[in-house]
Amino acid sequence: HVQLAESGGGSVEAGGSLRLSCTASKATDSSVSGSVCMGWFRQAPGKQREGVATIESAGTPSYLDSVKGRFTISQDNTKNSLTLQIHDLKVEDSGTYTCAALWSGGACPKASDANDKNFYLGQETQVTVS
Repeated sequence: HVQLAESGGGSVEAGGSLRLSCTASKATDSSVSGSVCMGWFRQAPGKQREGVATIESAGTPSYLDSVKGRFTISQDNTKNSLTLQIHDLKVEDSGTYTCAALWSGGACPKASDANDKNFYLGQETQVTVS
């Protein structure tokens, strides 16, 4: 089983920036190509959890349309770590953010298609934008 530990998050004013980091406790399962699919989910109050960004080391990052140009996901497989850099935060970005690593195998999904049931999930970290 993979354990994911997040750091970062907090309360910021609209237009501000945050950096979320995540470290896996052991190597995540790799696809045939040796790449690892990881991502970030978020859940706003009263809403379902949604994928905001996914990345596979051998591929192009995928972002939810509403965060394109403001969120940047990056992965360091040598350190089993994942980062989400967020700029120009908006009130609607508020919610709990969760680091995730795909366990179900297959292709790394687009952020908008990511199903949290197919991912190992870390503990949530709160992002509040006012």
